[in-house]
Amino acid sequence: MKVHLILVLTAVLVLSVSCSQSASYQLSVSKSDSIRSGDKLIELFTLVNGNGMSVKVTNYAASLTDISVPDRQGNFEHVVLGFDSLKYYLGKHPKLGATVGRFANRIKNAEFKLNGQTYHLEKNNKGHSIHGGAKGFNNRIFETDTFYTVKDTAIVIFKYRSAHLEGGFPGNLNLSVAYKLTNQNEIILEYTATTDQPTVINLTNHSYFNLTGCKEPVLDHIYRINADSITPVDSTGIPTGEILAVAGTVYDYTTPQRAEKRIRKMGKGYDVNYKLNRYSDSLELAAIVVEPISGRVLKAYTTEPGMQFYIPNSNMDYLAGHDDKKYGRYYGFCLEMQHFPDAPNNPQFPTTSLFPGEIYRQMTIYKFETISE
Repeated sequence: MKVHLILVLTAVLVLSVSCSQSASYQLSVSKSDSIRSGDKLIELFTLVNGNGMSVKVTNYAASLTDISVPDRQGNFEHVVLGFDSLKYYLGKHPKLGATVGRFANRIKNAEFKLNGQTYHLEKNNKGHSIHGGAKGFNNRIFETDTFYTVKDTAIVIFKYRSAHLEGGFPGNLNLSVAYKLTNQNEIILEYTATTDQPTVINLTNHSYFNLTGCKEPVLDHIYRINADSITPVDSTGIPTGEILAVAGTVYDYTTPQRAEKRIRKMGKGYDVNYKLNRYSDSLELAAIVVEPISGRVLKAYTTEPGMQFYIPNSNMDYLAGHDDKKYGRYYGFCLEMQHFPDAPNNPQFPTTSLFPGEIYRQMTIYKFETISE
């Protein structure tokens, strides 16, 4: 039965799927809420496309706070962990939906060399630096640059200036994060950045998806990852510098697989960087995730060389999420598009260096579809 299901789903994933609804909606983007934090204004924006899919984003950490998409019956539900009130984003939570930087993931011993100079960062993870430190982009208030609609797309753009040596990173960095919702049920994230001094940069989005409508754990989702290898890590999460083939391991998702048995076998969740199968610098498919009961499908595309696959085993029942739902253990999966962890200390990895006169660019797309019975 399991083999039959996998074969059926493999076939389904190469067929066209429906992302349109019978009802008609108006493409729109509007400011839907705001609160004050000191002298700064935190704003919430709602984007709606012609199919009724809605997305909410805030300038607090340039975060993606909500996604509402239909199941195969046309029932709309939340498919990303988040809060209904902006004030909760100021409190304790695991970076729900946040833009993470200046350097996503880990840097060994919280230091790196660039152009012969050593830079020291905050040690906030087992003696290493992670996600830009305690004052990374995930708790910064961005500026709202603009929001508008054009043709079939609703757009919100946030900007942030990261000062020289903020978090220990060199260079004044000017960052732009654009969220775009299209009538093809795509959420497009476009990042651009420039610097006035040599620096390193590695940005990602830290959304936790749950295609059940955030009602159940994500262990019975079916995952396929377009990667033949990972960057293995030591006991503290730092890459060894090797590239390890996934064939025959619990990391092999080159064919569609549920995660439950593998997680039970490991006794922990997933927190691993995949070296994506890439043949150019263009936008390419990184992963497909299917939730069989609802029929929801998430296809993820990126221009980045890596993807952190993250299913935490920590219990999130302290969070009161959308519609006051309590989140539990294994309640979300992250597909964090990125360059490799500790890349500044591993010259064999794709470079994360950015120099004056260059432009950092990244595009990630999360596209939602449904499969029929």
